[in-house]
Amino acid sequence: MPVIIHVDMDAFFASIEQRDFPELRGKPVVVGGSAEARGVVSAASYEARPFGVHSAMPMSQALRRCPGAIVMPGRYHVYQEVSRQIRDIFFSVTPLVEMLSLDEGFLDVKRVPLAGGDAPEIGKILKARIRETTQLVASVGVAPVKFVAKIASEHGKPNGFVVITAEEMLDFLATLHIKRLWGVGPTTRGKLERLGVMTVAQLRNLSKEVLQRQLGSMGPELWNRCRGIDPRPVVPHARPKQLSKETTFARDLTDDVQLRSELHLLTDQVGMRLRSQGYLASGITLKIRFADFRTIARSAKLRMPTDLSQELWNQASEIWEAERVRGMPPVRLLGVSAGGLVEPEQRQLDLFAEDDHEREKKLESATDAIRKRFGNASIKSADFLSMKPRPRHEPNRPVED
Repeated sequence: MPVIIHVDMDAFFASIEQRDFPELRGKPVVVGGSAEARGVVSAASYEARPFGVHSAMPMSQALRRCPGAIVMPGRYHVYQEVSRQIRDIFFSVTPLVEMLSLDEGFLDVKRVPLAGGDAPEIGKILKARIRETTQLVASVGVAPVKFVAKIASEHGKPNGFVVITAEEMLDFLATLHIKRLWGVGPTTRGKLERLGVMTVAQLRNLSKEVLQRQLGSMGPELWNRCRGIDPRPVVPHARPKQLSKETTFARDLTDDVQLRSELHLLTDQVGMRLRSQGYLASGITLKIRFADFRTIARSAKLRMPTDLSQELWNQASEIWEAERVRGMPPVRLLGVSAGGLVEPEQRQLDLFAEDDHEREKKLESATDAIRKRFGNASIKSADFLSMKPRPRHEPNRPVED
């Protein structure tokens, strides 16, 4: 029997706007920055999507495709509060909850007594509770493993409810395009299509050895997934002590501009993770490992808890300058950690600064949407672009305590 449930809210930001402003219901709604300010679409209602409007699209292009679209600037504090309500509903059913973002998550209901432990019935109860509490619609997928549950929820959107049993799983997957598999991005898709592979059924015809030779470590994973094998457990949600990113360089660096460029990228990535997981950081730590493997860590408290990359960068830059003036040997590794994590509702509002915070939050959330769709390198801030190109280095590795 299925034991994993994936819940994904339908057009989350746009649906909240339609809920709170009844005159928007049934009309194409786009959340994001204005076209005049070169804004980007953060979310589009289902009424806007038939026109080809989607997240990460320039707002000017969205309005050309859908001239009648109503643009809403976004109220991210409201979206975070609704996300907290949804999270509370999940935890009322099971402690085994893994949030993927503000509007979606996995639940392992293997040992849940609710509805006699019947996963499809639990999924229906979750869907109903979310509708009753938030007046919003969720799509639900129920399956024996995580990635199939996620595909199932996407398969039924909007307002979907799809159950895939163990007996149905292979047939369900067989006809899907390979891009639906978790882990198949544009690069992997291109490699598979050059091998004549378009569907999951065709992917099953390739041996594990061929896939590993063509795709590296991702090959064996896709060999498993096309057969419905996904051993990953639901990782229970718990507030981490910190969210961190670090980079080890292929060669020791001495150039200050290159190092600041790397530091800027790290603070961007940490800020993006804070926003995606719904936390604010109260402090920041800069980790520096030198060529002789001596390591230092310097921390600073932020004026107010934040999830804005720019505020993290401002503080990290101050720490960096204080260390640099003392003299700095060649650097082997840089890391940035955001600590003292709190929920958004724990932020004490500064009424004079809150408008600025909301404006910056909208801008950075739009940037997140672009990076999520097109990759981290797809957009950079102006001060980042003024720096020299980054040197080659080992892949960034997340560190989460």
